[in-house]
Amino acid sequence: MASTVAPAVHFAQYAALRSCFGLLHAFGVEENLRTAAGFGRLYASVVPRHRRRAMDNLAHAMPHLSKGERHDLAVRSLESMFQLFMVESVATPRLVTPTSWTSHVTFAPSHPLLQRALGLLLERRPVILCTGHCGNWELLGFVMTMLGFDMTALARPLDNPWLNRWILGVREARGLRILTKWGATEVVQDILDRRGRVGFIADQNAGDDGLFVPFFNRLASTYKSIPLLAMRHEVPIVVGAAHRSGDRFHYEFDVHDVIEPHEWAAADDPAFLIAARVNRGIELAIRRSPWQYLWMHRRWKSRPPHERQGKPMPDRLRAKLQSLPWMTDALLEQLALPLPPITR
Repeated sequence: MASTVAPAVHFAQYAALRSCFGLLHAFGVEENLRTAAGFGRLYASVVPRHRRRAMDNLAHAMPHLSKGERHDLAVRSLESMFQLFMVESVATPRLVTPTSWTSHVTFAPSHPLLQRALGLLLERRPVILCTGHCGNWELLGFVMTMLGFDMTALARPLDNPWLNRWILGVREARGLRILTKWGATEVVQDILDRRGRVGFIADQNAGDDGLFVPFFNRLASTYKSIPLLAMRHEVPIVVGAAHRSGDRFHYEFDVHDVIEPHEWAAADDPAFLIAARVNRGIELAIRRSPWQYLWMHRRWKSRPPHERQGKPMPDRLRAKLQSLPWMTDALLEQLALPLPPITR
């Protein structure tokens, strides 16, 4: 029964969403952004579990905020999520074109990191580009390929094949190539060997076997694949984000770290240093626009072995953390604390 019913259900979901999007996009994009924000506020009220989880995560990441401030930021985060998925992801191919993109995208004021990142891209060197679930992550690869930079991005396929084909077409409308995460390692290695560029959304929880490095005030499980690829191919990593300007269909691209091979060459544990710096770059992006981060996702779900076993932080891990350039005694002591339960 499932083999005959599931395709019909998938098609019904696809048809309903396409109809809703078609109706919505009969109006102006900025009016739609305000409408989507309203749906986000409604969702925060109707599904309080996700709002509470976002507030729990904010309590660990930004303990200086009051309960009311955490509530308001959690709601704004959900507004931003609905703006991205309901409006921006579908409107981008229609509105951001080779002749109009400067009306919707600007680059952050010139600074050394931005200059270094642009230099790497213009030199046609192989580069790994990383971002997090902050701002409009869908826009980054779209604009880069439209401007003539060859780009491949990794993405998880949607369970609904109809929706997956539709969204894939939207993402690839200006030349961006999308790889599914499953079995993509050899393809990514070949791209880097051919001096290509690969993009990752790098802030997902990596499970119990990930590298545990700082993310805000807690250790977070981070995938080893990005550090290992960078080390194996000796390629630089650029960490950036596309920040939305208020509720307008306008975005500012900013670079929050550039990590080059010579910077990890002498490290005792280069993979740990790379993963920590990628996380730090994403954290800096979030601190710039905290209301645009997906606070409801389970970034801190997995815990390091010593926390799972109820033991203190090992001296070896403490020494690695102390070696990070931005580490302070206060942050180190915070990282050593076990994470209290988070709303599931």
